[in-house]
Amino acid sequence: MRYLHTMVRITDIDRSLDFYCRHMGMVEIRRSESEAGRFTLIFLAAADDVETGRAQSAPLLELTYNWDPETYSGGRNFGHLAYEVDDIYETCQRLMDAGITINRPPRDGRMAFVKSPDNISFELLQKGSSKPPQEPWASMENTGSW
Repeated sequence: MRYLHTMVRITDIDRSLDFYCRHMGMVEIRRSESEAGRFTLIFLAAADDVETGRAQSAPLLELTYNWDPETYSGGRNFGHLAYEVDDIYETCQRLMDAGITINRPPRDGRMAFVKSPDNISFELLQKGSSKPPQEPWASMENTGSW
């Protein structure tokens, strides 16, 4: 058995790709549309997997856009997607500067949470050892849920 992908439903392709690709650094590697099924599938890979040539064999994120409008309600039973980042503080600052809420700041220099436009929780984990706690993160409160 091999892990292939995680699928999340999205409501706006452009807004979602802005978040996943421009802000989270993922790369679209393929897209397909089903006229009969009335949906679009967009497969994204982590930038490191693309750069190292592993994108075709690494787990992917599948964004599913259903052409007929639906209302999705999120539940914590889904959990979250987790990604390793080179610098947790730089990543969170870049996301905040782009207007993305840091729901759980990296107070410990190790872990933070943000949400996609469709309320999918993302856990961001510092690559390697935790960074020493530093402000403004060390005293920043949680915002909302993750």
